[in-house]
Amino acid sequence: MTNENSERTAGGLAGKLAGKAKEAAGSVVGDNDLEREGRLQDAQADQELEARREAREAQQREQEANLEEDRAETERERERLANEVAEERREDAAERDRRQAEERAQAEASKEQARADAERRAGEQEAARLEQQARQAEASAEAIDPEENR
Repeated sequence: MTNENSERTAGGLAGKLAGKAKEAAGSVVGDNDLEREGRLQDAQADQELEARREAREAQQREQEANLEEDRAETERERERLANEVAEERREDAAERDRRQAEERAQAEASKEQARADAERRAGEQEAARLEQQARQAEASAEAIDPEENR
């Protein structure tokens, strides 16, 4: 009864129960081969259950490692994006500061131009006033002594 085909055993919980039943039946009826087959099936079922448990644990560890890797990648991406946003903000601030400095310089140049224009107009007015005074003085001198200037 213990040929190659009868040595094959079912695994898992059903195999464990079948193994226990065969072992008990073999013991009761005095069939050492059946008892041995039951022990083998029981042992194989234990090994299969242990292998499945270890496989589940390994799969869970792998999933946890993948999850941790994903978290780390997400964190690196978050940091990269945060740095990118910070760099854009710095560039925007620098551009804003440059524009403000340019506007201040332009406003100062406009004020300086306005002062220069005002000074020029004041100089022109002063020159015109002095020229007017000179003409008046000349006219007065002409009126006092008309022949002296001839």
